[in-house]
Amino acid sequence: MDVTGGVHGTVAAGFEPVRDAFVRNFSERGERGAAVTVYRDGRKVVDLWGGTKDVDGDTPWESGTAQVIRSATKGVAAAALLLLQQRGELDLDAPVGTYWPEFKARGKEGVLVRHVLAHRAGVPALDRPLTPAEALDPDLAAAVLAAQAPFWEPGTGHGYHAQTYSWLTGELVRRVTGKAVGEWIDAEIARPYGLGLWVGLPEAEAARAGRMGRIEPPTVPGALRARPKRNVAQAYADPASLTRRAFGAIDPLPDENDPAYRAAALPASNGIATADGLARFYAALIGEVDGAARLFAPATVDAARTEASAGPDRVLVVPTRFGLGYMLHGGASPLLSPASFGHPGRGGALGFADPESGIAFGYVTNGMNKGVTADPRAQALVRALRQA
Repeated sequence: MDVTGGVHGTVAAGFEPVRDAFVRNFSERGERGAAVTVYRDGRKVVDLWGGTKDVDGDTPWESGTAQVIRSATKGVAAAALLLLQQRGELDLDAPVGTYWPEFKARGKEGVLVRHVLAHRAGVPALDRPLTPAEALDPDLAAAVLAAQAPFWEPGTGHGYHAQTYSWLTGELVRRVTGKAVGEWIDAEIARPYGLGLWVGLPEAEAARAGRMGRIEPPTVPGALRARPKRNVAQAYADPASLTRRAFGAIDPLPDENDPAYRAAALPASNGIATADGLARFYAALIGEVDGAARLFAPATVDAARTEASAGPDRVLVVPTRFGLGYMLHGGASPLLSPASFGHPGRGGALGFADPESGIAFGYVTNGMNKGVTADPRAQALVRALRQA
């Protein structure tokens, strides 16, 4: 149904503020095409979409349209490791080298699996960046990372592993299960719960995914434009900084609209999902969905949302908070409440769960903003959800 202003879908009574904020994203915040879905206690209460499927096209966005969600994929990768731990197949307190012996090289013997999840492994960058083709080869990328010396003593501090998180988590899943990470996620998480979510997009689903691209937010006359702090701007501008090197671990950056890139599995950055798929994933982590048992036991939820890293981030520069694999509510990434855990994607996407309210949230977009963690469109929806 057409809700209003070219936005389609449904909203349960009491959640109208989310609809209103979503409509304003198109009229006030430069949105091109997007969708938002919210579950409460396993029941869908918001399901909205609007705009165009492609950032540079005119084909309408449909209810099943999917988009690249960038680092929001990290929450799915984290779930794979936490589920293996929950099943007794992986020990979070064991060295990574227990499962991946080659990784023990050059001072990484003490890197624990939990360090990987909390961005404390010390290898957010590579001495030599990988080309896009090399990055899509899991054997080669894992070998390069295994040979990398840490940039700080593992476990003593945290820094966002923007790109290397792909090969850290992907190789651990492969070493423990014998399956490629995308195949394992599809078989154990996505298909059993009916998720429109893929880490490695099958050719049969490729037509559902829209083209993404950079957008500039509209300039409102008289409004002050938010600028990053000087030290943050300097870190992103300096080619020698750990910030630039972490985000540039693949150089040049891949074409995210390339079918070959989308078909590969980079669980740090190239997941593709519908808003419903992302929200339903988080709903399944914390409760039953359509009669299917919850994915995370209560103890696993506690591990996901208990602070494991906090304070100045050696890569993002600003203070960040992480549980095991998930960003936690804070200034860098405001979520629904202090109980929430989830993950944003650079430029827009956001997914999270709030166990205390039973809320699960998913937002995807084809228009990529400059920000890394707190996109103004996603944040407008989260603020509206608090009102609801």
